[in-house]
Amino acid sequence: MTISRRLATALALVLLAPAPLAAQTAADSAAIRRTALDYIEGWFAGDSARMRRALHPDLAKRAVMVDDQGRQFVDLQSASMLTRAAGFGFGTRLPAAQRWSHVQILDVDGDLASVKLHSTQLVDYMHLVRWEGGWRILNVLWAVRPADRPRPTR
Repeated sequence: MTISRRLATALALVLLAPAPLAAQTAADSAAIRRTALDYIEGWFAGDSARMRRALHPDLAKRAVMVDDQGRQFVDLQSASMLTRAAGFGFGTRLPAAQRWSHVQILDVDGDLASVKLHSTQLVDYMHLVRWEGGWRILNVLWAVRPADRPRPTR
């Protein structure tokens, strides 16, 4: 193999290798995890202040639903809707002994993060943004968690 061919191969391997999560510091990871937990634990506890702290004011939370005629539609919730619903205690209806959550940070790139939140009844895919000195949830795509799906172990 010629030197130029070896160099080209080495360069290709470097460029194709997965990028390290250098932008993800331990402090960022902890803050991202805390934000996701403020969201779900605020919901479970009926704590609207904790929910509000986790959400960007322009949050869009969406789910694909099916109406009584079997037609799909997109349900859209805002930050104010979620904050009010938490305050009304909608998340507290599940007994505390049955509540659990698991935060999985999928990616962090600078001021952006992607998180998957598993919880007792839901699966949430979240996009977070660094906003006004903290991490806030800007987008959520969610679905009801199938009852027969095992709880994640890590």
